[in-house]
Amino acid sequence: MVAAGTRLPALFRPFVADPAGVGVFTDFDGTLAPIVDDPDSAVPVDGVVPVLEELAGRVARVAVVSGRPVTFLERHFGRSPVHLSGLYGLQSVVDGERDDDPRAGAWREAVDDVVAAAGGDGPAGMYVEHKGLSVTLHYREHPESADAVMAWAARQAARSGLELRRARMSVELHPPVGVDKGAVIAALAGGLAHVCFLGDDVGDLPAFAALDRLRGDGVDVVKVVVRSAELAPELADAADLTVDGPEEALALLRELAAALPPG
Repeated sequence: MVAAGTRLPALFRPFVADPAGVGVFTDFDGTLAPIVDDPDSAVPVDGVVPVLEELAGRVARVAVVSGRPVTFLERHFGRSPVHLSGLYGLQSVVDGERDDDPRAGAWREAVDDVVAAAGGDGPAGMYVEHKGLSVTLHYREHPESADAVMAWAARQAARSGLELRRARMSVELHPPVGVDKGAVIAALAGGLAHVCFLGDDVGDLPAFAALDRLRGDGVDVVKVVVRSAELAPELADAADLTVDGPEEALALLRELAAALPPG
């Protein structure tokens, strides 16, 4: 594992030599945008959107792969050449066209039921983020509630059939349809020769695992972990390259864009 400096790391040399075979994929929260107490108020670091759009015009594929709904991502990217994948792949927007995984709709009532239950016997200190096709239960503002939130979420998962997924200072209940960031990255990387992914949370581990499989198939990959004080050890272990926070992630993307041959 190496840390990024002020110049483009050598790991990206194959990307610069063959931009037509490159895929640049990234998480949103904690990677492109600082983590904030109110999830709805998160915004990308100034300059993120233009550099991703620039990269999208110069490499084969650029995508933001997030646990957020695509409606939230569209708030920041609008009609953009950047592929948007939301709710861990349950939703996507490509060239302005929205597509939802048809298997997930059957679980909407189960998600609504969990949200309603949270208003009744949910633990104190839990903030409920209803995402339509999934729900995230946050305890960032009340970390002392972590065990109670996790236990309550586990009971709801067992009762509803929804899948429990841990995330940074939160837990998510998700339709059990076999979709995660790893599946999204595997699909996006089809036909590419050089792929990188930037992430910061345990929800990004499947994406890094997908890159490991791609590496085994001969694809050049770079796994970039965005460090924070809350970084899980397994994320640090997964990294080929580390950067400090969204500002350094943006600097890395800018370095890559600057190193590419003129479009």
